[in-house]
Amino acid sequence: MELRHVRYFLALVEECHFGRAAQRLHVAQSALSQQLKQLERELGTTLFARSTRRVELTEAGRHLVTHARSILAEVERAEEQMALLATGRAGRVSIGFVGTATYDVLPRIARTVRAQLPGVSLELRGELLNPELVEGLLSGTYDLALLRTDAPVDAAVEVTTLRSERLVAVLPTGHPLAGRREIPLAALADEPIVVHPSRDRSSMHGRVLAACARAGFEPSALVEVGETATLVVFVAAGHGVALVPESVQSLRVDGVTYLPLTETETVDLGLARRAGRSSAATEQVAAVIETCVRH
Repeated sequence: MELRHVRYFLALVEECHFGRAAQRLHVAQSALSQQLKQLERELGTTLFARSTRRVELTEAGRHLVTHARSILAEVERAEEQMALLATGRAGRVSIGFVGTATYDVLPRIARTVRAQLPGVSLELRGELLNPELVEGLLSGTYDLALLRTDAPVDAAVEVTTLRSERLVAVLPTGHPLAGRREIPLAALADEPIVVHPSRDRSSMHGRVLAACARAGFEPSALVEVGETATLVVFVAAGHGVALVPESVQSLRVDGVTYLPLTETETVDLGLARRAGRSSAATEQVAAVIETCVRH
């Protein structure tokens, strides 16, 4: 059974007249008749009771109507889905987020993609470190990644810088400096610093130490934690102070105060993907992310 057989069959069912059905299909009446006879031979049964005045369905024909309509409906759905996939308006896109971008960027991207590309399904994972994100891009676990651009990445990964963020201090609310409008970084010289992991696992570790060095001091002690949320909670618990990108301020935790620095210390956020491995849906989502994050 071919699709044209199904279409011809349903046209005759709906018109109940060979001439009108042939006209509707833009084929010769003889061609329509031959095609339907071929369909009957293939199915081994008579589908129509023909007379000089009208065409009526046989019992077998009535049974075939439901199947034929279902077949065409599935074909139409498949065609629509392929069109959406071809233009990037349908599909599945996996995105990984560096920890410091999880709380501000991830929700806004999810909302915007849902509104602009409702046919695209997102797989989102936050609180990741740069090396995990790069590895995930290379393995195909992630189609896109939001990461810090100052860390080295594989040559097969393309990175586009989206924005630069100022570093802010995170202090316990009871800290003597917590009531100020802003503070110099040097004011934290004697404080333990809660920071992301070292040994090349987090780009933020090196950025924080470099900022402290430019302010003229080396932290008296370091408390390393793996996730941004844990870092802020550790500050609330009195384990030290921290430096984070300003977007982390969207993470509301009782017991902490975010304070601007008098110095301008910044970190960049970028969108990364594996070179030459983007689907149409990935490109559509990437365009949404760029607009969403940059504005």
